[in-house]
Amino acid sequence: MSDSGKRIRLNRILNETGRGTLVVAFDHALVLGPIPGTEDASGQISRFAEARVDAILLNLGLIQRCAACFSRSRTPGIIARIDWTTVWNSQSQGENGALRSCMLGSAEDALWHGADAVLSYLVVGTGDADFETEEIRRNAKLARECERLGIPLVVETLARGKDVRNPADPKWIKLHTRIATELGADVIKTDYAGSAAAMREVVEACPIPILVLGGSRNDGAMDVVRGAKQAEAAGVFFGRNVFQSDDMAEFLRQARRILNGEEL
Repeated sequence: MSDSGKRIRLNRILNETGRGTLVVAFDHALVLGPIPGTEDASGQISRFAEARVDAILLNLGLIQRCAACFSRSRTPGIIARIDWTTVWNSQSQGENGALRSCMLGSAEDALWHGADAVLSYLVVGTGDADFETEEIRRNAKLARECERLGIPLVVETLARGKDVRNPADPKWIKLHTRIATELGADVIKTDYAGSAAAMREVVEACPIPILVLGGSRNDGAMDVVRGAKQAEAAGVFFGRNVFQSDDMAEFLRQARRILNGEEL
């Protein structure tokens, strides 16, 4: 990466000191509404900051409403979600549900809001050629805009839909992470492959850093953190497992210890 703007902004998010990166996703309410843990948005963002997470994923509206949370020193980086998808809703309606996605803003909008990076979805395996063609088109367009503006692009790559029996299959993950890389992504957010060995296979096949997502709240979240660390992924990207935890501060402390190599 030759662009200094991208390098500087990416360094605010990715740990390059041997520690894994810890990012909190807090963009769920746009799709799921005010689910538990999201009601006190500014309070939660302040708690994430106090825990010294590396970055927080937010929608543009919440960045604007909670800007005061980022006015102190040593605050986390900001990743702006700038698109929307029906992939989560369509899953509940059955595999024949038509998928849709759309952009909610631009990389320039994200910069204006103070973001250090932008994030978009890339979904494959749907069996819908028109939908996937549009996924490629809009991510390619966004990648070119990010290059012009010097802001990093994180792509959340997923295999979902009627063609996908197991979204965690390394074959699927290697496919969509490489597609995003070829389009111009700087970092990937994607599913855990089920084991450290399988995840390492994915990491080794991808030329850019991978952050492992946590998915729905589950009791095996720390196993995912350990597996990501052992696979030499760049870190983790957790949402509900953090803000719906019974003890969020302790959850984040334990995750940090694992990512630092202090506990496995």
